[in-house]
Amino acid sequence: MAIAADSTAEQAPNPAPHEPSDEPRKAPDQPDRGEDNGVDFDEEEDDAEELDGPAAYKEKVKAVFRRLHAEPVGIRVHDVIIRGNFKTRGSLIEAEVADLLRSAGTVQGLVRASSHANALLRRLDVFDSVSITLGAGPPEFPGTAIVTIQVVEAARPYNRGIFFFPKKEVISWPVEGWFMLKNLFGYGDMWNVSGEYGWDQSSKIDIGVYLPRLKSIPTPLTARASILSEDWLKFSSYKQRLLGLKFGLLSTWHHNLSYDLAWRTLTDPSQMASESIRRQLGHNLLSALSYAYKIDKRDSEFRPTKGYAFVSTSQVGGLWKNGLRFFRQEFDGRGAVPLGFCNAALNVGISAGVILPLSRGFMELSSPVPDRFYLGGLSSPVCSLGVISSLLGFKTRGVGPSEPRRSVPGESDAAASTGRDYLGGDLAVSAFADLSFDLPLKLFRDNGIHGHAFLCAGNLAKLSEGEFKNFSFPEFRRTFRSSAGVGIVFPTSLFRIELNYCHILKKHEHDHGKSGIQFSFSLE
Repeated sequence: MAIAADSTAEQAPNPAPHEPSDEPRKAPDQPDRGEDNGVDFDEEEDDAEELDGPAAYKEKVKAVFRRLHAEPVGIRVHDVIIRGNFKTRGSLIEAEVADLLRSAGTVQGLVRASSHANALLRRLDVFDSVSITLGAGPPEFPGTAIVTIQVVEAARPYNRGIFFFPKKEVISWPVEGWFMLKNLFGYGDMWNVSGEYGWDQSSKIDIGVYLPRLKSIPTPLTARASILSEDWLKFSSYKQRLLGLKFGLLSTWHHNLSYDLAWRTLTDPSQMASESIRRQLGHNLLSALSYAYKIDKRDSEFRPTKGYAFVSTSQVGGLWKNGLRFFRQEFDGRGAVPLGFCNAALNVGISAGVILPLSRGFMELSSPVPDRFYLGGLSSPVCSLGVISSLLGFKTRGVGPSEPRRSVPGESDAAASTGRDYLGGDLAVSAFADLSFDLPLKLFRDNGIHGHAFLCAGNLAKLSEGEFKNFSFPEFRRTFRSSAGVGIVFPTSLFRIELNYCHILKKHEHDHGKSGIQFSFSLE
């Protein structure tokens, strides 16, 4: 008898690397014929069936299943055979799953390991289908099994796309295009080039490579080079240009470690920047190590109805002697609770972050303006896991500490009043509550369109340059900005669109926020 685990790239979602799936398994004496759980029991002993007859053969099969169900049956993997990998290196496939398969000591464990190995190979995204068959080992080695891995390599080894989308912390709608080559050298490598251009003249060009593993290194490795240009003249009187490299050093289900090296330039073509912005203009070297811990047990990223999520992100800048020296820490926690009617669920979340300079007398120094926290914008707080920015009803960088811009000489007082620069905060706290529910029309329910009501609050404070002496928690709590509203959510295959009515509950004199209709967008 041989047991085959078959699947294609469109089947069940991938479990975590080296973590068993949470899907319940059927009892071995109630075998599924194949499609739902990806495990098929394939009878191949045709000769035995011919000798003993169909009835006797079926009785033998049932006896085997009864034994598997009653007790563990010991087994050892004698060999792993790989077929169909005309381009993909066999060493890559072996490194991904061979140890996992050989670690199984029972038939039951080998079936589970085969299902897990199948999912791991599909995660490489270079195969159209994967089939794992378990057969009896050589007669001279009783109690052994031969594992045969049959793969079908991707018929189209590339992906491409182009779309418009308002991203977080972006002023206008950029158009973004990308092209990816898969498995170019047979190591599961992914090569991609992307470009982005916004109508505010912001742009980005990005080239990167991804390796699922390199020799004995068990974790994926990434490397990216990028050129970035951002225009923040409207909000903070500076333009940013950045030429950088990013290296992914560790990437697992819960942990991510990366290193950034970038040459950053801040300029003010308008020559009207406030004093705080002018002090930061010029060239800087960014050399930073970032670590993120993430756990997400929610049932959906776009419309969570149960579960919880937590993200902690730490960044240390200044690994090179002359680079920007700072420490940045963020926490973000989410929870979703089903309410038991109309598919309703309550989502709540709270985020907090702090950034501090790292040097002698650090509390008297200034933190880098581009790395500070900002509130406002178009992103939905439900989907913005790990990001402290969402405050519906307020414009991008429309909340927090600000300074008047430099006056224009020779102009009248009215003309010389050129607005204010938003400086961001060294301390940020935001929270939200969102109640989602089905709409009464069946057409809406069938397409995932639903309603929601929300409440958002947040605040920023400056701690650097000696401002910590003036900080107090009662005052920080008293000056929280807040908004509430209702809306309709339109999910798509790429992003979530919200049409909301926002009502500003509390804002301050120089905040940019108003009540009214607002569109909100969130990318997965």
